[in-house]
Amino acid sequence: MQLVIMRIAGLLLLLGLLFNSSQAVEHYQSHRQTAQGLILTTDQGEVSIAFYNAHSVAVWYQRSAVLQQDSLLIGTAPQPVALQLALDEQQLTLQSDALQLVINKSPLSIAFYRDGELLTRDQAGLIQADGQLGFDFSLAEQEKLAGAGQRVLGMDRRGHKLPLYNKAHYGYSTESSQMYFSLAGILSDKNYLLLFDNGATGELDLGHSQADQLRFRAQGGRSSYLLVAADTTPELIQQYLAVSGKPPLPARWTLGNYASRFGYRTEAEARAVVQKFRDLKLPLDAIVIDLYWFGPDIQGHMGNLDWDREAFPNPEQMLADFAADGVKTILVTEPFILTTSKRWDEAVAASAIAPGPDGQPKTFDFYFGNTGLVDVFNPKAADWFWQRYHQLLTQGVGGIWGDLGEPEVHPADTYHYLPGIGLQPADAVHNAYGHRWAELVHQGYRRDFPAQRPFIMMRAGSLGSQRFGMVPWTGDVDRSWGGLKPQVELALQMGLFGFGWIHSDLGGFAGGEVFDPELYIRWLQYGVFQPVYRPHAQEHIAPEPVFHSQEVINTLRPWLELRYRLLPYNYTLAYQHSQSGIPLMRPLFFLDEQNPALRDEANSYLWGDAFLVAPVTEPGVTSWPVNLPQGIWFDFFSGERLEGGQVLQRPVTIDTIPVLVKAGSFIPMTDSLQRTADYQGKALTLHYYADQSVATSQYSLFEDDGVTPDSVAKGQYELLHFAATTEGNRLTLNFSREGGEYQGKPASRDLTLVLHNQRGKARKIYLDGRYIPIVAQPQRFARGENIAWYDKANKQLHIKLPLKAATKQLQLHY
Repeated sequence: MQLVIMRIAGLLLLLGLLFNSSQAVEHYQSHRQTAQGLILTTDQGEVSIAFYNAHSVAVWYQRSAVLQQDSLLIGTAPQPVALQLALDEQQLTLQSDALQLVINKSPLSIAFYRDGELLTRDQAGLIQADGQLGFDFSLAEQEKLAGAGQRVLGMDRRGHKLPLYNKAHYGYSTESSQMYFSLAGILSDKNYLLLFDNGATGELDLGHSQADQLRFRAQGGRSSYLLVAADTTPELIQQYLAVSGKPPLPARWTLGNYASRFGYRTEAEARAVVQKFRDLKLPLDAIVIDLYWFGPDIQGHMGNLDWDREAFPNPEQMLADFAADGVKTILVTEPFILTTSKRWDEAVAASAIAPGPDGQPKTFDFYFGNTGLVDVFNPKAADWFWQRYHQLLTQGVGGIWGDLGEPEVHPADTYHYLPGIGLQPADAVHNAYGHRWAELVHQGYRRDFPAQRPFIMMRAGSLGSQRFGMVPWTGDVDRSWGGLKPQVELALQMGLFGFGWIHSDLGGFAGGEVFDPELYIRWLQYGVFQPVYRPHAQEHIAPEPVFHSQEVINTLRPWLELRYRLLPYNYTLAYQHSQSGIPLMRPLFFLDEQNPALRDEANSYLWGDAFLVAPVTEPGVTSWPVNLPQGIWFDFFSGERLEGGQVLQRPVTIDTIPVLVKAGSFIPMTDSLQRTADYQGKALTLHYYADQSVATSQYSLFEDDGVTPDSVAKGQYELLHFAATTEGNRLTLNFSREGGEYQGKPASRDLTLVLHNQRGKARKIYLDGRYIPIVAQPQRFARGENIAWYDKANKQLHIKLPLKAATKQLQLHY
C-alpha cells in the first residue's frame, strides 16, 4: 500500500510541475525525416508529425520524461504516403497529394492547407498551464462547426464553450450542453476534421471566448491530435475511419425489432412478451432484459452479474427457446460492483476494483447502493470482468448492453492502472472509460467466440470507439414531444464521427404519466428509418406496441412490416457503413455542401442514398415542412412527383410522415417477415424511381449469410449491381452478380422489378434481346416468369425476371 501511495504522490508532483508552470513558447531545434513524416526536436521535447494516409496527419507533442497514454483515436497502421519536404531558415513545408503543412520554427506553429487554402493553424503548439494541457487553433470568419458529441444545440456548434465530460442527462428534451458522449473533435464546413486524441476531462471552446479561435483543454491525457482533410464530407469520414478503424458489420438481426423495457422482472414475464408478439403476428428479433435479471430490486444487487434464479429459474432453457424462435437475448450490465452484491469479495480478491488514494478499493454511494467501479484499464480487472461475460455468452446470451459507462458516477479520487504508465486519476481517463469497456468486450468476443458477430450496446465512449462495434443510443430521453424533437440532430452529429448505429429509446424513456398515443406512433414511425428499432421506457407505460390498443397496433403494424420489408436495403446500408464509414442516417447537406440551409437542417435527413425522412415532432398537425434539396423527388406513399430546391408543406395523417425518394433510386425490398432469420434473399422486389432528369444511376445490393464475422474479407458475400441509363425513348437496365459463396446463397434470385413514374405503357420490352410480353391481368403476371404488367393507376411497370446468370440487360422502348 505504501508503494502505491508513493507512486500516486510522485505522479501528482510531476503533474503539478508540468501543468502549473506558466506556458513557455516552444522553438524548433532540428528535425529528422521518417517514412510517415517528421520528428521535430524542440527546446521542450519532440513533436511527431505522422501521415496515416494522404488526407490524415497526426501531431503528437512528447515532453521529455513524461509518459503518455496510448492513442484512443488511432486504430490502424499508417499507409505508405508520398511526401515532399522543403525548408528554409524560417519554416519547413511538408506535403502529401492532399494536404500541406507549413511549420514555423520560432515560435513553433503549424498551418494546415488543402489546395492552397488555409484550413486552420495550430497557433502555439502544446499549451501547458493552469493544471491543464491543450491546443489553440484558428477559425475563419463564418466557418461552421459540427461535432463535440451528443449535445442539443443545433447543427452548428460554433460559439459554444462545452464541457468534455461524459455525463448522464436524465430526462433531457430540447436543450442539453452535456450528455453521454463528449467527443473531443469538430467537423468544419471547410471539410476538415480536427480530433483531439485525449480521453481526459476537459473543455472545448468553439469560438466562445475568442471568436476566431478554437481552444481545447484537458486535465491530463495524451497531447496529440489528428487532422483530416478532403473534398467532400463523405470522403472526409471515410479517410478518418481509415485511420481510426471502421465499424464492423453487425449481424443482420440487429436491424430487427426489439422488445425492451425497464424492465422484465421474471422469466415468465419475458416469455409472455415474446409470445404476445408472436400471437399478434408482429415481427420480433430481440428482447432486452434490464436490471431485474440479477436481482428483484433496483437497489442492492448491481454487480451480481449472474441470474437471479428465483425470478429466472431456468435461464439457459429460456435463452435456447428464444434463440430457436429467432429471438436474441440482450442483457444489461454495469461496471459498478456493489459492496452488497454477491461478487464484491471476488472482485476485490481479483484486484478488479479501482483503488482510491490509499491503494484500497475505492467505495462510494450512488443511487443503486454503496459500490466500487471496475478498473477496465487494468488488465487483471478487465480479464475478471470478461469472464463474467464469457459465462453469459456461453449460456446463450445474444448481445451485451453496457449501461452507466460514462461512468455515471466517477469520484475524482478514483485511480486507474494503465499498463506502462501506472496509476492515473479519474479525470485523466474519464471519457476513455466506455471506450476501454467496449474494447475489452469486443476483444473477448473475437478471441473466445470467433463465430459470432459481437453486439455491444453502450451509452458512452470516445472518438475511436466505433471500431469495437459500439451500438450507442441517445440516453434517458424525456417521454415527450420535446424529447422527440432533438433526436435527428443527435443522430446526425454522432454519425459524422463514425457512430452510425446511434439510435433513441423509441417512444421516449423518462417520465410521462399518461400514455400519449400520437407521440408514441410518431416516434415509432421515425424509428423505421433509424439504425436500431428499439422501443424502451420505464415500465409504468408499456414501451412495446403489443400492450397498447388495437388502434395503435393497427396504425403501427404496416410501419413495423415496412421495417422488415426494407431489410435488404437497410442491411446494405450497414455494409456501406462498415466499408466506408458513411452513416446510415445522413445530413441533407451531403447532397449540396455549399447550401448553408442544408448545413443547419436538424429536422430531416437522408436514410441512405434513396430516402429523405422528415419525422413529425409536433402534435395535431395536418402538414409538415420538408426542406427539399435540388432535384426530383417522389412521395414514397403516394408516388407524387416533386420539384426540389424548396421548402414544401407535405400533407400528413396519423398514418403517414413525409418519406420521399430521390429520382434515380433503387430500393430493394423483401416480403413481410416475422423475424430476420426467415430472410433468404431469393425473392426480391427491386423498386426503381425512373425520371427523365436522371440520365444514369447505379446501386449495389449486399448479401451474405448475416452472421459470419469478416464475411467480406473472407469473400463470403455477393453484390448485386443494378444500373440504369435513360436515352431518349429508351430505358436500359443492367443487372450483374459479383462475389463468392456463402451458406444459404440462392443459386438464382427471383427478381420483381417495379418501375415507378412510367411514361405510360412501354411499347416493347427486351430481356437480353428476347421479347417480354406485357399482360393485362395481374393474376397472369403473378403466375408467370419473364413477363410484365403495367399498373396504369399507379404508373408502375412490374417485370418478373430470374437472376441466374452473372449479367442481364433489360431494355424498354417507349
